[in-house]
Amino acid sequence: MTEKHLALAAVCGTVPRRAQGRNTGFGHSPVGGKEMSDWWQGAVIYQIYPRSFLDTDGDGIGDLNGIRRKLDYVASLGVDAIWLSPIYPSPNDDFGYDVANYVDVDAAMGGVEAFDALLAEAHERGLKVILDQVLSHTSDQHAWFQESHLSKDNAKSDWYVWADAREDGTPPNNWLAAFGGPSWSWHPVRMQYYFHQFLRTQPKLNFHNPDVVDAVLDVLKFWLDKDVDGFRLDVANSYVHDASLADNAPVPPADRDFLTWAHPPRHQQHDRDWNQPENVEVMQRIRSLVDSYEDRLVFGEFAGDDKILGQYAGGNDRLHTAYTFTLLEAASLERSVFETYYEKIAGPVDDLFPCVTFSNHDVPRPVTRWARGVHGGRDATRVAKLGLGLLMCLRGTALMYQGEELGLDDIDTAREQVRDPFGLIYYPYFKGRDGCRSPMPWTAEAHNAGFTTGTPWLPLGPSHPGLSVATQEAGSESVLAFAREAIAARKSHIALRTGSLDLEDSDEAVLAFTRKADGAVVRCAFNFSDTAIETPFPSGGTDVLRLGQVTRSGETAQMEPLSFVAVQV
Repeated sequence: MTEKHLALAAVCGTVPRRAQGRNTGFGHSPVGGKEMSDWWQGAVIYQIYPRSFLDTDGDGIGDLNGIRRKLDYVASLGVDAIWLSPIYPSPNDDFGYDVANYVDVDAAMGGVEAFDALLAEAHERGLKVILDQVLSHTSDQHAWFQESHLSKDNAKSDWYVWADAREDGTPPNNWLAAFGGPSWSWHPVRMQYYFHQFLRTQPKLNFHNPDVVDAVLDVLKFWLDKDVDGFRLDVANSYVHDASLADNAPVPPADRDFLTWAHPPRHQQHDRDWNQPENVEVMQRIRSLVDSYEDRLVFGEFAGDDKILGQYAGGNDRLHTAYTFTLLEAASLERSVFETYYEKIAGPVDDLFPCVTFSNHDVPRPVTRWARGVHGGRDATRVAKLGLGLLMCLRGTALMYQGEELGLDDIDTAREQVRDPFGLIYYPYFKGRDGCRSPMPWTAEAHNAGFTTGTPWLPLGPSHPGLSVATQEAGSESVLAFAREAIAARKSHIALRTGSLDLEDSDEAVLAFTRKADGAVVRCAFNFSDTAIETPFPSGGTDVLRLGQVTRSGETAQMEPLSFVAVQV
């Protein structure tokens, strides 16, 4: 979750595997006399938004049994792991990102029994399972908050961030919530304000309290002991706040864009309510716990200042890897976006194996960003394939979002269809994140495309039955077929999976780079423009992956619009 979504929208139970040693060098850890594998480096992780994947009980909401039914499909993509968005009990004010119990599974999802079966069956297919962890805040229905709000002297009174009102009754400082309004809500029982960075029903945990840190580590240990393979940490740079409650500094007027004026939190630098030095210490403790188990992964989402990435991820005592919103919020396919990411964000962090992603449950899908709106008229199928090819050729652990392999675009929601709290607040200026959360189309049938026999919690896009899995399985030129080809290319070429990345000189509309690992070299060039281009490219070699007409002659390549080539040289 990030307040930058407005800017983007304007454009468009088993024995645990325990490690016996700690990391002693970047990328490897001795385990029982052997080295811990770094399976995640260059892996492809497939994000599943359970509510929208497959409904098996007719209530219109996807569930864990639906994911179980489609594990063979997921495995057929060639991905290494699945990442499940929150599956815990929740009042669903923010659809699972308001957790009411960290160590249970929502009955609507199928409960613990369904999760245990899913975990076992995924492992049988060689798929690792990553759980989303929302540790910064809880639901106000969580037992911890239900106790904390009762008095100022109970056992959990300071497990959340409470503060007295100013003399005039106003909140203690100027902090603003991402979903609008002050970050403070008054509680009449305690007669104090409590802090929330998002909805008022998502109170912020107090990570200055060591008991809170221990409690969230116990949550992670609970799931690690059940043999899950790792975690994705939601808004991982927001755990710790400035205990002095000093005001956030304003963004200088010269640095404000149009949408700053549409979304008040963008007026602030968030230098006090996010990104505190103590946050790094929490990440270090989480990494230490995860590394005490064999072959586990913890990666994080970081919103705001991209330059903080190296503080939280990489090396042996920070998160294994992490992603920012730089690529997720790229409104256009431009060479400069990727140069910035690799030269100024990920590149300067020497011990970081990066994480790359174009799509998730928080942002408009790549096809929507790159083939709709100001880019209308582009071939959506071509753009979808170009994005998938690029994702599999770039350096980093690749995160794919369900439906990306089908080339889905966002749905358009009428006011009465909006479910996302962001959209409920800002509609029609920003319709929220429902567009990218529409149900998966499994068949071409007009009635819900095989997602549910009931009424889906969100509508499907009118074009989505025609993009269904069943439809695309029958076509050798489909986006789905290309997705499998691109993933297979990454898995079969070490240079694409784990190699270095060196940017090359090229036409300004072309992103060209070289991947190298263990003597293997793959040269890639992507034409992001709508015109044919001639660009420098070495002769010789064997195609690894290609889209469109690319004619190589001597030391140049003629590339048709929206084309690419990856060649092993």
